[in-house]
Amino acid sequence: MNPAPQKQIAIFSIPVLVAALGYFVDIYDLLLFGIIRQPSLASLGLSPEEIDSKGLFIINVQMIGMLIGGIVSGVIGDKKGRLSVLFGSILLYSLANIANGFVQNVGQYATCRFIAGLGLAGELGVGITLVSELLPKEKRGIATSLVAGIGLSGAILAYFMKQNFDWRICYFIGGGLGLLLLITRIGVFESGMFNQIKKEEVEKGNFFMLFTNRDRFMRYIKCILIGFPTWFVIGILVSFSNKFALAFGITEKIDTGKSIMFAYAGISIGDILIGLLSQVLKSRKNALYIFYAITAVGMYLFFFHLYGGTASRLYWACALLGFGTGFWAIFVTIGAEQFGTNLRATAATTIPNMVRGSLVLITAIFTALQGNLSYANAAIVTGAIVMAVAISATFFSRETFGKDLNYLEK
Repeated sequence: MNPAPQKQIAIFSIPVLVAALGYFVDIYDLLLFGIIRQPSLASLGLSPEEIDSKGLFIINVQMIGMLIGGIVSGVIGDKKGRLSVLFGSILLYSLANIANGFVQNVGQYATCRFIAGLGLAGELGVGITLVSELLPKEKRGIATSLVAGIGLSGAILAYFMKQNFDWRICYFIGGGLGLLLLITRIGVFESGMFNQIKKEEVEKGNFFMLFTNRDRFMRYIKCILIGFPTWFVIGILVSFSNKFALAFGITEKIDTGKSIMFAYAGISIGDILIGLLSQVLKSRKNALYIFYAITAVGMYLFFFHLYGGTASRLYWACALLGFGTGFWAIFVTIGAEQFGTNLRATAATTIPNMVRGSLVLITAIFTALQGNLSYANAAIVTGAIVMAVAISATFFSRETFGKDLNYLEK
């Protein structure tokens, strides 16, 4: 493929804004179940024990939907275009969330979350891919961080909606926001890089290409491992902050929805700042190392300075942990920058969903360690393993700052 001039856009432009707002709604819907899990399942007549067990079942079903949806969305994004996914994904999860407001039992609830997961999976990866291909290479890190920073604040909206509305109304609001946003996408244009390869005789969106070449496979695996700390923090430390509070001797009642809100407020700020930091350092990897260090400090304070503390201290610890793991945008951007145009959407869309799915593996390690260790100590060891893996993967990954993305995987 001979490089051709690409249509490029400014950081503050319609495609960037639309991608950011799309991710905002995506995060609102993605985290809404975790925030309203207890009241919604209680209203369906489930006991406290069933709320825990059935709640875990529903979230796992949603994650399975996201794993499948990530692959399907990525393949479509590389074969049919980035915009086809951005229109289809938001329509699917918006309708699924509206339907979620009418459920009457666990089976219906799980079905709606699975369908929503299929749609939610494509939003960020394809949005980051489109923005990365439209922005000048020197500025795309800032733009993608703005997309994630604005988008992740959707968790804050979800928490405040839960505080003011019935859980069914919260789902209707999410679906309605998605349908409204769908209208704004009409004016967004396709990536010039994708348009350039549409008629080329090259394999596009072949998910299995990620596994048939050793170099590509290693790039893919390392990109996934880089993101492990994010879902250890959110999926275990923050989501089960009420159980850690008991282990730490905190007597006040902990609202896990509030813990999630504090964490995502931190993540949102971190995601914006890491984009600026990587720009100053002219390095994705060095910016990641700094945020890994912040995450490690946050874990230390969480595990060793909350004993006998207060609920307020725990919430602020969640905020610091969130800030430290606020590298989601850079992590997904690295995934997009590691692969050619004909495989970029597939990689960038499946990588974050593989990380979300990795929560099953991380939880299995955490659970197994509890056979010999206390609840908190098992989390400490699990966290140490996760951080070591992520730092090693980053060290052995290629630097992608300022990389020209106009190339193909063959």
